[in-house]
Amino acid sequence: MMPLSPRGVNMILIIFMFINLQIQKIHGNNQINTIMSTPKNPQACTNPLKLDFLHDLRSKYEHQPVFLQAVEEMAIAIEPLFNDPENGDFYRKAFLYLTEPERMISFHVPWMDDEGKQHVNRGWRVEFSSALGPYKGGLRFHPTVNDGILKFLGFEQIFKNALTGLPLGGGKGGSDFDPKGKSEAEVRRFCESFMTQLCRYIGPSTDVPAGDIGVGGREIGYMYGQYKRLSNKHGEGVLTGKGPLFGGIQLRPEATGFGTVYMAQHAIEDKLKSTLEGSHCAISGSGNVAQYASKMLIDLGAKVVSVSDSDGTLVFDDGMTNDDWEQLIEAKQVKRMRLSALKNTVSGRYIASRSPWTLPDLPVMFAFPCATQNEIDEDGASLLMSKGAMGVFEGANLPVTAEGQEILRMKPEVLYIPGKAANAGGVGVSGLEMSQNAGKTYWKREKVDIMLKEMMSGVYQQMKGAAGEDGTLEQGCNRAGFLKVAHALKELGWVY
Repeated sequence: MMPLSPRGVNMILIIFMFINLQIQKIHGNNQINTIMSTPKNPQACTNPLKLDFLHDLRSKYEHQPVFLQAVEEMAIAIEPLFNDPENGDFYRKAFLYLTEPERMISFHVPWMDDEGKQHVNRGWRVEFSSALGPYKGGLRFHPTVNDGILKFLGFEQIFKNALTGLPLGGGKGGSDFDPKGKSEAEVRRFCESFMTQLCRYIGPSTDVPAGDIGVGGREIGYMYGQYKRLSNKHGEGVLTGKGPLFGGIQLRPEATGFGTVYMAQHAIEDKLKSTLEGSHCAISGSGNVAQYASKMLIDLGAKVVSVSDSDGTLVFDDGMTNDDWEQLIEAKQVKRMRLSALKNTVSGRYIASRSPWTLPDLPVMFAFPCATQNEIDEDGASLLMSKGAMGVFEGANLPVTAEGQEILRMKPEVLYIPGKAANAGGVGVSGLEMSQNAGKTYWKREKVDIMLKEMMSGVYQQMKGAAGEDGTLEQGCNRAGFLKVAHALKELGWVY
C-alpha cells in the first residue's frame, strides 16, 4: 500500500475532527449515557460534607490547599457517581487514581540578568494524565507558582481537555520566575535556560506545553527557538501558541477569550432565551483571555463595563469602545504597561486597589472572571447575586473560591460554567495546531474559527447532556469530563 502524502494525512485529521465534533454536538447526551450509567436524580445523594474516601488525600496534601480545593470542587459535582450502587466503587477508584500525577518533574533554571548577576529559579512540569493522549497544558511564569498550584492546574486540565473531544491528556508546568519588570534580553535568557531543562521531557507524542500567565507568544518563540537549536528538529508540534511564521495556528491568541464568549452565548440562548446584546458584562484581568473576551463581547453588542489588573480596575460606565480596546491592546501587548497608565486616555475611569467583584455600583448581568484563581470570594459572589447577575463564565481557572461557589449554587437559575468548559477553546485550538503541524499544512483564520465554534457547541452539548433534567451546567461539565476519562482508564486496564 502506498504511504499517505502529508495532504492525505491532513485530510484524514480534518475528517476525524469534524466527525468527532458533530457527534458531540448532536449526541452529547447519548454519548455520556453510553459511557457509564448515572443516577436518575443526580442531586438526590449529594452531600459535600462527606467524601470520606478523600481523607488520606487531604492529610497527605494539606500543604497544597488550592490543589485540594480543585479536587473537592470536582468531587462535590460528581458525588452522585460515587454513591451509584452499580459503579460507585469503580468511580471512587478512578477518581483517586486521577488525583496523583503520573509524573512530576522539577529542575533548576539558572539565568543571568543584564548586570551580569546569576539567578536561579525553580521550574516544574506536572505530567498528570496520559489516558486520552499526550500530556497537554500550559506553562505559567509567575512568582506564586509552586508544585501545588501546578497540580491544581494540571488536575483541571485533564477534564478540560477531555471535553474538547480531541485526544489530549492533561499536564501543566511553569516557574516562579516573574517576567514583570524584566528586560527583553533577561526574559529571552530565562526562556532559553528553561527550555534547556524542559526539552528532554517533551515531544509531539509525549508532552506538548503551551502558554499561560506570563507566557505569551514572545516567550513561546524564545523557548521554541532553543528547542530547535538543541534538537535539530524543525516543524514539530512540540509547543503550541507558536507564531504563524513557524507553525503556529491562526486565532490561537484569541481562542480562549473567544471560546469563553461562545460558551456564554450557547448557555444564555438555551437556558435564558436571551442574548448578550446590550447586557452589562464585567471582566476581570487584562491579559490574553480578558482582551479577546472583551473584543468578542463588543462585537456581539454587549457592554463591557470593566477590565482589571493587580493594581486596580478600569470601569467603563457606557461600555468599552473599540478605540478603548485598541488602546488596551497597545498598552498590554506592546508597551507592557499597567492599566493605571490608561486612566486619562480611555473613556473609562480608573479605581485603584479594587477588583470588579468588590465594586458595589458596577452593574453586572454576566460576569467573566479572567484573571486568576480564587478572585471571587464569598463576598464577591454575594455582591454579584445582589445585583441580579444571571451568569458566571470562568475565563480563568478556578477563579471562584469554594465559599463563593456555594453562594452561586444556592441560585440554580444562575448560569455557572466552570473553566473546564468555559475556557476550553484555548486548549482546543492548541490541539488543532498540533493537527496542523502533523499534517504539514496551514489553515486560514475563518476555518479555525468555524472549528472553534463547533468545538464549544460540542462541549456545551456534552455538559447539558450529562447534567440531565435535575442537574446544573456546573455538575454536567464535571461529570462529562470525568466519565470520559474514567471510561478510558477502564478500557486501558489502568483502573479495574
